[in-house]
Amino acid sequence: MLRHFRPAIVMMALFTLILGLAYPLAITGIADVLFGDQAAGSLVRDRAGAVIGSSLIAQGFARPEYLHPRPSAAGKGWDPMNSGGSNLGPMDKKLIDRVATDTAALRAENRGAVIPADAVTTSGSGLDPDVSPENARMQAPRIAASRGIPLEVVEALIGSHEQEPLLGFIGQPRINVLAVNRALDARYLVAQPKGR
Repeated sequence: MLRHFRPAIVMMALFTLILGLAYPLAITGIADVLFGDQAAGSLVRDRAGAVIGSSLIAQGFARPEYLHPRPSAAGKGWDPMNSGGSNLGPMDKKLIDRVATDTAALRAENRGAVIPADAVTTSGSGLDPDVSPENARMQAPRIAASRGIPLEVVEALIGSHEQEPLLGFIGQPRINVLAVNRALDARYLVAQPKGR
C-alpha cells in the first residue's frame, strides 16, 4: 500500500517546494531587481523620508489649492483596504443623482468649463491616481487663484506632468495627481492647516 502512496507524497512535496516556495521567491527577486520601485509599492516620501503616499494609489485631496482626484467609491473614499467600484448601473438613481450633484458643484466652481467624464465618474478600483489632462486643466484656474499665482504657471506645471499612453497607444494621456500636488507645494507653498 505504501508503495502506491509514496510517489504521490513525493510529488506533492516536490511541487509544493517548487511552486509554493521556489517560484514565488524567484518572481519576487526578479521583480525587485527589474521593477524595484513598483515592487515596493511606488512609495512617495517627503524630504524627511516619511512616506506620504504612493504614485499608484489616489488620495483624497479636497482643499482648493490642490489638484483633485477622480471621485472614489472605495469605502468612504480613497480607502485602499476597501478598493472597488460602486457597482451602480448607468440607470441607477443613486448614480444619476451623485453624478448630477458632482456636475453641478463642478460647474459652480469652474464657470463655463466643460466637465470631463472622469471628473464625475469613479474608476473600477476607486483608487485611480491619475486624471485626464482635460480634468487637470479645468481645475487650473481654481488652483492658481487659491495659491495666488498666474494661471499660465499652473497650466505649464500640469502640462509638464502629462504622461503619454504606454507605448504610444495603450491607454489615455494622464496626469498623476500626487505628483502635481507635490510639485505645487515644492514651488508655491501656501499656509497649510492640518489635514488635506
